[in-house]
Amino acid sequence: MFSKDISDYPDGIVLPVDKPYRWTSADVIRKIKWAACRHFGKKNLKVGHAGTLDPLATGILLVCIGPATRKAEQLQASPKEYLAGVCFGATTPSYDLEKDIDRTCPLEDVSKERLLSVLPSFVGEQEQIAPLFSAKSVDGVRAYETARRLLREASARGESFDPGDILQSSLINIYDLQLLSYSNSFDAPEPVEPTEGRGRIKVADVKGYDLRHALIKISCSKGTYIRALARDLGEALGSGAFLGSLRRTRNGGYCEADMLSLDSALELLG
Repeated sequence: MFSKDISDYPDGIVLPVDKPYRWTSADVIRKIKWAACRHFGKKNLKVGHAGTLDPLATGILLVCIGPATRKAEQLQASPKEYLAGVCFGATTPSYDLEKDIDRTCPLEDVSKERLLSVLPSFVGEQEQIAPLFSAKSVDGVRAYETARRLLREASARGESFDPGDILQSSLINIYDLQLLSYSNSFDAPEPVEPTEGRGRIKVADVKGYDLRHALIKISCSKGTYIRALARDLGEALGSGAFLGSLRRTRNGGYCEADMLSLDSALELLG
């Protein structure tokens, strides 16, 4: 447990929290900030994170408390490592399970051998277009806000969702890609309908769809969207793809062995 005096930590505190499934990064920050302010007796203690994780992702979320918030940008700039479960044979507007499948795709050219043959072409510096369902800013508006509006309008017209050319590409670097496993089926998670509070994040029902599944280990630079990589891998195989799971296993010099559950992090601030 930490002492009650924040001045005992002149460099601040960095907590490598294992972000819970269906929690947003902001949910975690709010929870820890409340506990930290109470623990240290400060009404306006700075608490932030070094790199957002999607709601349906888990793994390392670096929570910075006090003076450590000044290091957030430096921590965020470090290489990252992920375990990504990529599903081939369908697409979703968000490129993950937060939105329902909107298109099924051919699987004739999807195989372990074909995937192994295209992975090397995604290693190195490259231009990547982020998902429209993301926190990117477009003319001062979050991209996901524009995406939600376009999806509502397309649904009202009975048309499929088309993100268009709203986002510009960004330079990223993928240092390494390793195929850990490949399966001709996907063990889909149980669907969940959104509710209030932290339960507002949906998990789409993809049971019954004919999908292929690959578990890929990814080492990459800041700014790399793994959902966009899944999209691009699907297109490279003449099919479609989305993320079935995502876990960040390394960030800012921290790895899985360093992670604290949210409950453990809160106990340190008890």
